[in-house]
Amino acid sequence: MPTVLDLFGLKFLIFTTDHQPPHCHVKSANGSAKFEIKDRVILIESSLKPRELKLAECILEENIENIREVWQKYHGEWS
Repeated sequence: MPTVLDLFGLKFLIFTTDHQPPHCHVKSANGSAKFEIKDRVILIESSLKPRELKLAECILEENIENIREVWQKYHGEWS
């Protein structure tokens, strides 16, 4: 499972054996979250604290192209 980003205590992961739709997992010491990555970031589920959740969403929005490239590397075409 490649770590795409590791910032501010948040790890952004894409599992190599994962499934569609394109998404990114975020882990912290306090919990985790999962975001669908389309033209924008969409929260699927979260146990992160509200502040961490907002930070994770902002980081994903700023790095969406990088996340897309990593997803495509392991999963092929973007759907």
